[in-house]
Amino acid sequence: MARDYYEILGVEKTASQDEIKKAYRKLAMKFHPDKNPGDKAAEDKFKEASEAYSVLSDTDKRAKYDRFGHASYQNMGGAGAHPGFDNIEDIFSSFSDIFGDFFGGGMGGGRRAGNRPRRGADLRYMLEVSLKDVLDGVEKDLEFETEKNCKTCSGSGSEPGKQPERCATCGGAGQVVSSQGFFSVATNCPACRGTGQLIRYPCKTCKGKGRTLEEKKIRVTIPKGVSTGTRLRVAGEGEDGYLGGGRGDLYVEIRVRDDARFERQGDDLHGKVEISYVQALLGSEVEVDTIDGKKKMVVPNGTAPNHILKMRGLGLPNMRTGQRGDLCLHVQLNIPKKLTKEEEKLLREIATTRGEVVLDKKGFFSL
Repeated sequence: MARDYYEILGVEKTASQDEIKKAYRKLAMKFHPDKNPGDKAAEDKFKEASEAYSVLSDTDKRAKYDRFGHASYQNMGGAGAHPGFDNIEDIFSSFSDIFGDFFGGGMGGGRRAGNRPRRGADLRYMLEVSLKDVLDGVEKDLEFETEKNCKTCSGSGSEPGKQPERCATCGGAGQVVSSQGFFSVATNCPACRGTGQLIRYPCKTCKGKGRTLEEKKIRVTIPKGVSTGTRLRVAGEGEDGYLGGGRGDLYVEIRVRDDARFERQGDDLHGKVEISYVQALLGSEVEVDTIDGKKKMVVPNGTAPNHILKMRGLGLPNMRTGQRGDLCLHVQLNIPKKLTKEEEKLLREIATTRGEVVLDKKGFFSL
């Protein structure tokens, strides 16, 4: 279960934007990858804090999160809806104001991509599948909106035939350095906003951004045996890279739809089978629901209530081995509330034969 964003940053839900920013900066310095080289746990905490800050620092996202929690970013069909980061460079790029100001150009503060090629962002897509899809595997068509390089300007942001100009203020570095006592502090260039370039003639299609939103449709194969939480990587189907950088990836996160007939436990399926007291005593063959359709099952004589009858190999396939689990049916005994005269007579004869005490018709005990 995902941790609460306020808990991650160590702030109250009533915290101001300034308090949220200060809390994030403190965690960013503590878990920064350059300060903890090779420490995967620190890197994960750095990403976790960045994810929390990306939501709570945005007024609209924060209001949505306060109302719906993590479900705000788990809507079906919402590629890119989840605010997490897989790429450290994306974090530096998204919060360049913090890393530029706080780290003064060191410890990743100077990682601003500027006008260098940069990999596109990864996307996430929540996909719901049925138990039947889990059994057979399935191909699904996914449709989502993604950022792509503008076709008119090829991602430059300038009108066709024009090129961005190098920023004269920062000399194309994307940052300016100022001295404060013994220290030098690097900040994003105010003229070009850290890009190192100025666009004098913005492209009319993308309005100088170099990017446009486009609908994308792809087909993905969902393998047999997936479960809720399974994450499938589709390489190169994320956002376009910047200035010739590689594309990001698409991560398809699986959610298996509930089935009223069965409960999944690993590769096994659990369900119920209702039989009469006569079938339980004498044994029987009954027709039951399985994920493969209707099948016959033998009920041994003397079957007790809540006993589990297993149908081998009628569960779900293991994602690694392909071997199927079992269908486990919990016996429910159907005791009639009323008996016919003939049924009552026969049962009283059985009770007498077995020497068992039962109530007579008037409610008194009798043999």
